[in-house]
Amino acid sequence: MKNYFSKTEILLWSCSVLLIIGSFCLFDRESYLTLLASLIGVTSLIFNAKGNPIGQFLAVIFSLLYGMISYGFAYYGEMVTYLGMTMPMAVFSLIAWLKNPYKNNKSEVKVNSISKKELWFMWGCAAVVTVLFYFILDYFNTANIIPSTLSVTTSFVAVYLTFRRSPLFALAYAANDLVLILLWVLASVHDIRYISVIVCFVAFLVNDIYGYLNWQRMKQRQSKNP
Repeated sequence: MKNYFSKTEILLWSCSVLLIIGSFCLFDRESYLTLLASLIGVTSLIFNAKGNPIGQFLAVIFSLLYGMISYGFAYYGEMVTYLGMTMPMAVFSLIAWLKNPYKNNKSEVKVNSISKKELWFMWGCAAVVTVLFYFILDYFNTANIIPSTLSVTTSFVAVYLTFRRSPLFALAYAANDLVLILLWVLASVHDIRYISVIVCFVAFLVNDIYGYLNWQRMKQRQSKNP
């Protein structure tokens, strides 16, 4: 891994980790599961930004831990979404990324382009999933049901695009980060400990934006050297 990450990536990861640990020490000091999930999550993002399948493996672990955290605050939408959709899709994405390396380089996936027709198909599926989950979440009296349902939509789009190896997956996750920041802001009104979760997703947002930019560079480089 020597010289694998650029100085920018090392700085981004280091600042994210320090920010997450700092917020944990200030606002939580008890929920070590949240701290562990946050550190695994932000580490997965820096690997995802490189198109490395390790990122998807870590995403599976993060999804499991985040589902448990969401259950603790009755965010059943988040729990069901991550355990029932994001985690399984991360497994499928891991397999897809391993099967589609760029020039037999197992540490970099081949970037894919999807058609407008497929995008319409994706949004159609997202609409069906959104409506279905709304009624499921309503049945379980999910807290903050509107943003929770929106989180399902953005999560579905993100995992679909990740599976299809499209650079747009990072933007979809960035949109999901914004929804999650709102959800945990609402949660922190009742429990200040959840401020550490907000900080986690702020760090995720910055990393996902970087991931999108880096995938665009990967796409250009790979198109010049197919």
